[in-house]
Amino acid sequence: MESWRRKLRMGMVGGGQGAFIGGVHRIVATLDQQIELVAGCFSQTPENTRITGQQLYLDPNRCYDTYQEMAIAESALPEDERIDFVSIVTPNVSHFAIAKAFLEKGFHIVCDKPMAYNLEEAEAMVKMVEESGLVFALTHNYTGHPLVRHARQLFSSGEMGKIRKVLVEYLQDFLMVPHEKLGQKQAAWRVDPKQSGIGGTLGDVGTHCINLLEYITGDPVTEICADKSTFLPDRKLDEDVNALLRLKGGGKGVLSISQVATGEENGLTLRVYAEKGAIKWAHENPNYLELYRYGEPRQTLTRAQGYLSESAADCTRIPPGHPEGYLEGFATIYVGVADAIRKHIDGDPMKIEEYDFPTVYDGLRGMRFIYKAVESCHNGSAWVSI
Repeated sequence: MESWRRKLRMGMVGGGQGAFIGGVHRIVATLDQQIELVAGCFSQTPENTRITGQQLYLDPNRCYDTYQEMAIAESALPEDERIDFVSIVTPNVSHFAIAKAFLEKGFHIVCDKPMAYNLEEAEAMVKMVEESGLVFALTHNYTGHPLVRHARQLFSSGEMGKIRKVLVEYLQDFLMVPHEKLGQKQAAWRVDPKQSGIGGTLGDVGTHCINLLEYITGDPVTEICADKSTFLPDRKLDEDVNALLRLKGGGKGVLSISQVATGEENGLTLRVYAEKGAIKWAHENPNYLELYRYGEPRQTLTRAQGYLSESAADCTRIPPGHPEGYLEGFATIYVGVADAIRKHIDGDPMKIEEYDFPTVYDGLRGMRFIYKAVESCHNGSAWVSI
């Protein structure tokens, strides 16, 4: 059966009881009625997987004790039954091994960020994906918002001119208290270098900042001068980072990220100042994009209006005035993934540069950012090339 005549079948690794992002992935993957969850290994604990599978009304025979078993068993099923792709929503340390197991069995991949535990794994992941020819998506979900895509169009069209200054910040107070000592699963692995890697806040929210900055501007960061801090006792990874950035086109930038910023919730904000205009977009108010022109009144662009670009219209689901947010932006990533996988199944695969979602190369870019930021910090906040 042609892929266009059925829903795509998704498997999931991770996302069992006590997890957060796995539940988000399950909601957003099915939001546009193109995908259904049919199998999973939701935890390292089989009982957790069993309970999660029951709550999701899955066939018990397709709820597996290990991801290795899942990859083998699913690949042995008839083509009209097996999963089309797997969504990986585990801590960073296991991303590479899980992706490798499923790529080797011919399955497409959706992976949460950051892509890998270390830079070596990220580089190996790129090679595996290139050799397989399979679809690999990284869920930098903020790129799925309509006004983010419109902002990208403003810069790619040349309408804004050369970039001069960029300010990007992601401020939270999520780790203000030692949740990892109070039994919160989400905090426990994020502050553990054995599960997160060398970056704490750098990996968790810093990679989103760099990805969003480069996605909208199309101007890559070439150098970084960073300073990181850890304030709570017994923590080994960064909780707060401030950095200066140099862009390829000659512009300069400032990055500020923190997960100990008192009173902040999910404060991802990007400001870009260019020679012909400027923009400001904030995740906590994603339906608005501020547009500035010298000597002119400030404009506030709103979602779902006819004056926006085609790229913004393509990922708008409901009329003006009805707010779209985190879930819808995230779902847009899965829509793009579904389109790419369908074309692959039907024998007309897209080129990676045609994907409208973050790819394995974005994942490698994010890991390089983490490593270079840490290198800068360890060298007395010296400038380091990315």
